[in-house]
Amino acid sequence: MVDLTAKPYNLSEEDIDWVNTTIESMSLDEKIGQLFVNMGASRDEEYLTSVLDTYHIGAVRYNPGTAAEVWEQNRILQSNAKIPLLIAANTERGGDGAVTDGTYVGHAVKIASTNDPVYAYELGRISGVEAAAVGCNWSFAPIVDIMRNWRNPIISNRAFSADPDQVLELSREYMRGIMESGIMPAAKHFPGDGIDERDQHLSASVNSYSTEEWDETFGKVYQGLIDDGLPSIMAGHIMLPAYQKHFNPDMTEDDLLPATLSKEILTDLLRGKLGFNGVVVTDASHMVGLTGAMARKDLLPASIAAGADLFLFFNDPDEDMTWMKEGYEAGVITDERLTEALQRILGLKARLGLHKTPREQLFPPKDEALAKIATPENVAVARKVSEAGITLVKNKQDVLPICPEKNKRVLVIAVGGPANPISRAFGGGGAAKHPADVVAEMLRERGYEVTRHESLLDKLAKMSPEEQAEAVKNIYAGKAPISALTDNYDLVLMVSKIDGLMQPTERVAWPATKGTVDIPWYVHEIPTIYVSTATPYALVDVPQVKTYINAYDDRDDTLEVLLDKLEGKSEFVGVSPVDAFCGKIDTRI
Repeated sequence: MVDLTAKPYNLSEEDIDWVNTTIESMSLDEKIGQLFVNMGASRDEEYLTSVLDTYHIGAVRYNPGTAAEVWEQNRILQSNAKIPLLIAANTERGGDGAVTDGTYVGHAVKIASTNDPVYAYELGRISGVEAAAVGCNWSFAPIVDIMRNWRNPIISNRAFSADPDQVLELSREYMRGIMESGIMPAAKHFPGDGIDERDQHLSASVNSYSTEEWDETFGKVYQGLIDDGLPSIMAGHIMLPAYQKHFNPDMTEDDLLPATLSKEILTDLLRGKLGFNGVVVTDASHMVGLTGAMARKDLLPASIAAGADLFLFFNDPDEDMTWMKEGYEAGVITDERLTEALQRILGLKARLGLHKTPREQLFPPKDEALAKIATPENVAVARKVSEAGITLVKNKQDVLPICPEKNKRVLVIAVGGPANPISRAFGGGGAAKHPADVVAEMLRERGYEVTRHESLLDKLAKMSPEEQAEAVKNIYAGKAPISALTDNYDLVLMVSKIDGLMQPTERVAWPATKGTVDIPWYVHEIPTIYVSTATPYALVDVPQVKTYINAYDDRDDTLEVLLDKLEGKSEFVGVSPVDAFCGKIDTRI
């Protein structure tokens, strides 16, 4: 039995009676349905009510939409649900994780680079206000991973820091801020990402720390948040071999499983050693880190049996419901485990007061809700984060500050990684065009003569395959006098945007060229500044540059603040919370 009088629930006898009475009144199909978090495929009322009536889902994580669209969707859902729903948003960066027109505050690493925990609180507070306004009550945030492997493409700018103490401090502040609006945070991704270099969307992922190392880092973070009353945790599809073997010394390597399927990790470590009493939800069930472990018909009930309470996303709802139910009927999910999961799910709903609040009062009237989205006060916080967070990582040349008198002729070069439409679809925090184009326009407005470089890749994209082959064949025979640069430009400004989400790597995609300016081979001939507007680890691929800056995103207001700092109108005060030098000697030269 789950102690619902203890944190994070702190329920009264009346509340607990509602939980238990509701469970007793459920059919088996309704109990199985409560275990699922649906990803809505439509906001059509007929679809929404059909999902509720057919699958009896316990929670929802919806597709992005405007505040008006999401408010209406959530009104329909809560008004028609037999048992009130947990409705989750993904407010990692601000209210824009709840609604597309919400407030972006900053990626976690940018928040940490301000070296001021007030911005982590503001991130949580703004996220909570805007998510609650449209009827959300749950958030898959904060990210409490510890970023210690610069090659990791999925966490990168989404994690606060490489320092567990800083991660804990900022996560606590985020949690405090978001819970002020009645949003229950789900810290992720247990048992901890940022050690492996792989993305569990695409492959297996392993946290290779020893039990002692884990206790001093990830364990410290999770234990601190649990002690503070953390209501829920998202389990990642991440193996933790040291602790799985610790609790099961007879296991072999063939028995290793991601945390989402491991009783040793979810029950023995999380529930037992750390004493977590709240809700556990799996990460998305389409990820290869999960699906690569066993057949879907087996992994569905195995995840609940291991200690997860909620299973994130159907593949096919009819198949998944059938397989989860068959797992129960076969004894994979015991009566005790099913009841515990339901008690925690309903206990969290009772903690939110969903059981005794009239459905129409679960979120504000529509006009009041929309008035809370992207207020001028909230939007202004993002600029403050840029002022405090943009980081001058390396400066070993006499180039700053720049000005039109000294650096009149500027060559702006765009740098990118592999084409990544997935990142943009999930919201990259910036405009559709490359930030180099925005910077070029802004520099012209400030009085500079700007040339926006057309790269070899740009040129090749306009050619036929035959023309491409001919152009590339002659690269190394071509002539590229250095004077073509030094006679025409006073400064080279390289602006990169490299996103790694759902990609096997987060590295620059250099054209194989000789003599072109796409690769900064000329740093000793002409002053060169490199700015990264996404990954904080771009320096590893341009160690020769003498001035390197992490701006962390490519929003227009961020780029305006960046140029103010380049011109000396404000100081660079950001402090990198991760090793932007990537552990390399040459990046520091």
